[in-house]
Amino acid sequence: MSESAGRIEPAPAAGEPQPPQRRPEHREPSVGREEPEEVSIPGNLALEPIAGEDEDRRSSLSPSRASTYPADFSLESLHRKWRDGEIEVPDFQRGFVWDRTQASRLVESFLLGLPVPAIYLYNERGSNRYLVIDGQQRLRSVFFYFEGHFPAGRGGATPGAERANGPDFRLVGLSSSSLFRGCTFDALPDWDQRRLRNRVLRAYIVQPEDPNDDASLYDLFERLNTGGTRLENQEIRHCIYRGPFVDLLDDLNGLPSWRAILGRETPDRRRRDTELILRFFALRSPDEYWKPMKQFLSQYLARNRRAPTATLLANGTSFSTTCDAVVASLGERPFHRRGLLNVAVLDSVLVAFAHHLAAVPDDIRSRYETLIAGDSFRRDTGQRTTDADRLRRRFREAARVLFDD
Repeated sequence: MSESAGRIEPAPAAGEPQPPQRRPEHREPSVGREEPEEVSIPGNLALEPIAGEDEDRRSSLSPSRASTYPADFSLESLHRKWRDGEIEVPDFQRGFVWDRTQASRLVESFLLGLPVPAIYLYNERGSNRYLVIDGQQRLRSVFFYFEGHFPAGRGGATPGAERANGPDFRLVGLSSSSLFRGCTFDALPDWDQRRLRNRVLRAYIVQPEDPNDDASLYDLFERLNTGGTRLENQEIRHCIYRGPFVDLLDDLNGLPSWRAILGRETPDRRRRDTELILRFFALRSPDEYWKPMKQFLSQYLARNRRAPTATLLANGTSFSTTCDAVVASLGERPFHRRGLLNVAVLDSVLVAFAHHLAAVPDDIRSRYETLIAGDSFRRDTGQRTTDADRLRRRFREAARVLFDD
């Protein structure tokens, strides 16, 4: 379909991606691009600030190459793909936040043939599904209009869940002279319904040049989310490496003994607690660690995302029994210093316990007090904690002092 402002030409067959067609000269769109917005999220873990950890978390990965190509979808075909689960919004993205006037103006722009900004989709390897990188507000506004209801609540990723008790979606906030003001989709004339369904939305499809390269998606989400609330690394990993191992991390994150160690009953909204569980598994063999921690954890999860059931069960048992032993031996919140959780103390002591569950000394609590009072351990858990030499040294120190290993 070729669209230009104020003029509508006959539409070709719609449904699947169409070859790029000539476009009018770029104009400022009537509906702006969705920029990330700063959001204050209370109730997260209170972590002790460590310069090395912060630098590692914000480090850049080795750049990955990806190819990007345009594809024109009709709104009807995008709606069908959404209903069929072929288009998905990653769960770390903000929910639907547009009001009815914003959504109405977008729908009117389509009806009038005005230009609308393109969306960006990631072609997920192996599933032939699309992850929405940019454009969910536009997509869902159209889908809600097709389905007749505006969401009563915001924040979910499933239209039906949001629309269950929503009001009829009538176009509001339009000019008093607009022919579409107050119209639901069903109230539109048949011609306008067909025209809207057949309208084309340009999408840019991104996929890695290397079919085994998940890092390009990781890099892409990071680059597109630098203008507002920065995504935490584990939020991105949960999207990219979905599978049985991620499910295990989520299950283990609810263990009472683990929550007692963290000192919080509710999960961290940015998934930093599940990242600490991943860190435990990845660092059980500290001699295999290499910097940066950020990439080391991502590659560990990538290798194990579809681990066999027996391995997952063994890992779950190892973590739960370790947490139980730590709480029984050291009490709740044992790794908090000055009221803040120190992740370097946590990972080294947890791994030491995991390797010595059958021989926990009777004086383990006094040994732990000796460990955390030591100058070398305090230094190696207070700065440059992701450096390989310091990491291995603190792990050896924890095993030696706590378990004579």
